[in-house]
Amino acid sequence: MSQVALPPLPPKTKKGRRNLVRDIIEVLLLAVAIYLVIAFALQTVRVEGESMVPTLQNGDLLFANKISYHFHGPDRGDIVVLIPPETPDRDFIKRVIGLPGDVVEARDGHVYVNGRLLLEPYLPKGEVTADFGPVVVPPGRLWVLGDNRGDSCDSRCFPEGAIPESSVIGRAVFRVWPVGHISFL
Repeated sequence: MSQVALPPLPPKTKKGRRNLVRDIIEVLLLAVAIYLVIAFALQTVRVEGESMVPTLQNGDLLFANKISYHFHGPDRGDIVVLIPPETPDRDFIKRVIGLPGDVVEARDGHVYVNGRLLLEPYLPKGEVTADFGPVVVPPGRLWVLGDNRGDSCDSRCFPEGAIPESSVIGRAVFRVWPVGHISFL
């Protein structure tokens, strides 16, 4: 059996230590940058209550996109995280139904926007909405409803009805918990 002689390790130099320090600093800066992007762009939100059943369940954990509405306003059908008018220490999760200038009403158990029946495939079969309106959504405001119309405090019960667009924190985009229900919203 023959032995193989390995060459000796090169002596440590200041240049080698400088590369290691530079690498560590680069990794730390990258980690801080990623953290800042996530902290300013996303927010985790835990669903509390039954107002968005069956779309969202009590205890679901969501990611909300906090920056997209800086570039464009909410769209009808978006699920938004908002600061409610009467309890600013809690976040609510609701669906945008009416945009500024829309005429929103519910009659015969169905929601109408600008006189046209709103198709709501996210509602459970047989779910009806108590009659309200017609209501004209003022400029800079949104009409929001929970998907569980019988158990939701939303624009129908808020003192001013429509909420200010400025009270919207972000758009719920992804359910991360429970694992069996991971999905885009």
